[in-house]
Amino acid sequence: MSFNGDLGTFELPDLLEWIGRRSRTGTLHLSRGATRKRLVFKEGSLHSSSSNDPRETLGQALVRDRLITEEALFRALLQQEKEGGLLGTILVGEGRITKEQLMAVLGGNAELQVYDVFLWSEGRFDFRDDELPPPSMVSLGIPTPRLLEEGEQRLYEWTRLLSRFPSSEISFKVQREAHSIEDPTERQILGLAAAGKTLSAISLEMRRSPFAAALILERLCDCGALAVDQVRSGILEKDPVAAIENLLKAADLFRKEVRLDAAQHSYEEVLRLDGVNQRAKKGLIAVSEARQREKISRKLPLDKVPVLKMSSLALTKELFDSQEGFVLSRVNGQWDMRSILKLCPIPEEEALMIFSRLLDRKVIELQ
Repeated sequence: MSFNGDLGTFELPDLLEWIGRRSRTGTLHLSRGATRKRLVFKEGSLHSSSSNDPRETLGQALVRDRLITEEALFRALLQQEKEGGLLGTILVGEGRITKEQLMAVLGGNAELQVYDVFLWSEGRFDFRDDELPPPSMVSLGIPTPRLLEEGEQRLYEWTRLLSRFPSSEISFKVQREAHSIEDPTERQILGLAAAGKTLSAISLEMRRSPFAAALILERLCDCGALAVDQVRSGILEKDPVAAIENLLKAADLFRKEVRLDAAQHSYEEVLRLDGVNQRAKKGLIAVSEARQREKISRKLPLDKVPVLKMSSLALTKELFDSQEGFVLSRVNGQWDMRSILKLCPIPEEEALMIFSRLLDRKVIELQ
């Protein structure tokens, strides 16, 4: 069975009450603009969740809670991309976090994903009871009455906050009293406010929902550390996830077309909006590597013939690894670079790097 509709007509509290009261099992898909969330229920309780909002991913929740560093997360994501597996399992296996910490963060993060939807003024839903939770996955077992109670309270608080901060593109100015703030999270937000960041940008960079960011900003305004400055026009107001995803798509396309300056600019723009975006960071690394490949290609024309510059006696005194030795064994003074690359079982990029090193060490020269 698939049950779908508009959240403006059939609101989330009604959906959760229906799922809980009837002990439904299935997956609730929620969307607003480019934001996508997936809530999996088992016998009426929240079993697991996922979201494409960068503020709501497991990795960023762990960083936000100061259980891991951004560098540790970046390395774990690279390992996940290379070897597969679950991010939480990788981090537990590395000893970065315990299983208990992982379950606590998964549960807390899942609840925050649900509470955020209570604040949506529009969106779509689709409940599918043929999408069941994997039997191997540990259930969070969060009861729907708890979600309903806290979600309704947040909606009440959000209405109050909107009267004070009517736009997420509002900026702030730091007051003299700011020096008395000792809480590290509040001091970090003060720094972002001093840099001219808006509420929406602070929310993204702090990996907190607009609701959570607004609560902290309200406290800072109440104690005299901050004051509302002005409402700015910006691309994050309506759909921050779409703004970031569109920039990333453009950057990836530029990189594919080898328009490296444009790609770098787009990735940097993503990081300006979302300072810890992992995909943008990996994109900048890829751009840097592409520039290096371009540099090597200019240095090593494929129609040139590599020849040995050292004598046989001098070669015996040099240290070469197995791959360097293989490449050298194919340098006969007749085959050009292109021909040797075709014969090498080594990936072309690695072989070119080897040729570059041999050229720098004056082991070979090109004719």
